[in-house]
Amino acid sequence: MAHLKKQLGLPDVFAVAAGAMISSGLFVLPAIAYAKVGPAVILSYFFASILIIPSVLSKAELATAMPRAGGTYFYIERSFGTVWGLFGGLAGWFSLALKSAFAVVGIAILIEVVLQMVFPAQLSQWHLKTIAAVCCLGFTVLNIISVKHTGRFQVWLVALLLAILALFVILGAEAVEAVRYKGFLEKGWLAVFANAGLVFISFGGLTKVASIAEEVKHPGKNLPLGMILAWLVVSIFYITVITIVVGVVNADELADSYTPISLAAGKFMGTAGFAILGLAAIAAFVTTANGGILAASRSPMAMSRDRLLPQSISHISERFKTPHISILLTGGFMIAAIVCLDIEVLVKTASTLMIILFILDNASVIIMRESRIQSYRPKFKSPLYPYIHILAIIAYGALVVDMGKVPLLTCAGFIVLSAIWFRLYVSRRVSRASAVMHIVERVTDRQLKTVTLENELRDILLERDNIIEDRFDKLIRECQILDIAGRRPAEQIFRRVSTILAERLGTDEYVLFEKFLHREAEGGTIIQPGFAIPHIVVEGEKKFDILLVRCRDGIDFPHAPDPVRIMFVLAGSKDQRNYHLRVLMAIAQIAQEKNFEQRWLTARDTGAIRNLILLSTRKRDTNS
Repeated sequence: MAHLKKQLGLPDVFAVAAGAMISSGLFVLPAIAYAKVGPAVILSYFFASILIIPSVLSKAELATAMPRAGGTYFYIERSFGTVWGLFGGLAGWFSLALKSAFAVVGIAILIEVVLQMVFPAQLSQWHLKTIAAVCCLGFTVLNIISVKHTGRFQVWLVALLLAILALFVILGAEAVEAVRYKGFLEKGWLAVFANAGLVFISFGGLTKVASIAEEVKHPGKNLPLGMILAWLVVSIFYITVITIVVGVVNADELADSYTPISLAAGKFMGTAGFAILGLAAIAAFVTTANGGILAASRSPMAMSRDRLLPQSISHISERFKTPHISILLTGGFMIAAIVCLDIEVLVKTASTLMIILFILDNASVIIMRESRIQSYRPKFKSPLYPYIHILAIIAYGALVVDMGKVPLLTCAGFIVLSAIWFRLYVSRRVSRASAVMHIVERVTDRQLKTVTLENELRDILLERDNIIEDRFDKLIRECQILDIAGRRPAEQIFRRVSTILAERLGTDEYVLFEKFLHREAEGGTIIQPGFAIPHIVVEGEKKFDILLVRCRDGIDFPHAPDPVRIMFVLAGSKDQRNYHLRVLMAIAQIAQEKNFEQRWLTARDTGAIRNLILLSTRKRDTNS
């Protein structure tokens, strides 16, 4: 499988996350929200910013554990299974693409306003759609040519946007009139909370950056930091900008406006202020549309990689190193939506799908943690687990109910479509155990036939942490592992170990057994309570092997007060003496890792034991 090139740093992550939030949620929606609750719209935005926190934390954890293209699709598929993964992928793609299409329409409307200043003639609906389609085509081409250039373009646009908003806040603070906040809570707290559900959508784009996690350098650090910084900065701008808008614009005028920020700027900055904030609005819509194509296109690509969609969709351009077919598919869908559909009606459905995906994101964190998969090791862990996630699921569920019948029926349609596609296309091609099956396995005490998820997560972590495997890792990948039930004497274990190693090393079984007994009589190989490293020298050249033994009930060694539950058995020829010492050092580092013994004893099977060693943070010896 071809991997996407890691080209995006912290500024790019911040720009994609921040740019996805600052569009219609700031430049259009405040007026609509103000009409419902008056000045208390400020509190509605504050509560909405708090409401998004669990999803930011959940996405940050999942993204650092599984930095793969597709984001929400990948997490849901690995957590819940293929059918829900299909739903997550299709719903996420549909939602992001439609939101981005809506932003492109916003660009066309703003261009119309500018053109009307020069040419008084009114543009037709088809003129607007043509402008929007051309803009969408331009963003599609930019995304195909270079992710790096797309990211840089996004960074500069977001920097320009934030600079203009900062200027607005600084100049507008002096023009605020306290009298305009009169009757702040006259509509009541219930109305304020209900309005928070309306403006919550403004923050929804924040987590879309997880879709491009595979292309982020040092994702364990840059993803959570970029997302949290974007949430903090944009939340501050949302609340301060709206506070100023409410404080400088008359109530009746504000409630009827579709350009509330520009209207407010015109009050204290004149015509120039109106024009500058109009420019900011264009920048905001551009960042949403551009970042939306970037993020949305990764869902079908990820689904194609997993054989849930035709494999041609995941093809990566050799020249540009971008998933050009997936980008073209996303751009084409957006253009079709702009030309053929009533975007505004579908945006509400897209918002409903987005909230459902947030519910599944929070549930995915719970499932991944409770599955106790050894190779699920996020660099960032969501705090207040699981309480914050359960509360978020309940709160988001209430928001979904308020969306109405049509969006809910559309969501149900996506679920039915996913089930039908699974039955007709996917079921014959894919057989993968999800994390939820690991929970079922633990509850029912039935062992899964596959450990593909554990091994997949292991390989993702090796890539994430840029771990280059050395000779020790290769030995561990190929070594024999014994998982022994019941308490046993050391002599019995050594007989079994000798039989296995004799075949692997091409030597005599009885000689090996005598060497192990002699080594123990000469000096115990227990390095710490419960942990032994029996090691012997064998005849021949260039021979070295490792065998691992786990015995939860313990192995009784002569003269040892505590039973041994962890054994690393080493056997090598004399010419491997130096490497023998390196292996002992590697094992010593592994044994010192936090909770190593607990992880060893709770590993579900020999595959999990192997992964535990391969994922150790020891220093690799790439020269060996």
